[in-house]
Amino acid sequence: MRTIFTAFVLSLVSLFSCQSEPAIKTVGVEEFAQIIQDDAVQLLDVRTPEEYAEGHIKGFTMIDVQADTFSDLVDEMLVKDQPVAVYCRGGRRSLTAADILVKKGFKTIYNLEKGYNSWVDAGMPVVK
Repeated sequence: MRTIFTAFVLSLVSLFSCQSEPAIKTVGVEEFAQIIQDDAVQLLDVRTPEEYAEGHIKGFTMIDVQADTFSDLVDEMLVKDQPVAVYCRGGRRSLTAADILVKKGFKTIYNLEKGYNSWVDAGMPVVK
């Protein structure tokens, strides 16, 4: 009887752990390029206006994560029940932004590993 109970508890733990995927998924350039092709994915560049002006990935909206207005602009411009693809220059600020999004109730955030720099280094297209 104890064996059956233990197996039942373990199966419940396994079931719930499989259903709670991480809200933030850091992905490489190739996977990120595929993800952003989906029209349901919201595209967010969290660099400064100066960095954005120097070049950005086509279709991305810029909201500077370091600006005092970041949280308010996210509330105005993004939909919580849709996934968000986010990047910065090197990958750190986008993780900060992703953490903020999770705290605001966003369920799925795709973070570009090593940021815009990795995108450019991979020879991917940018808008200047």
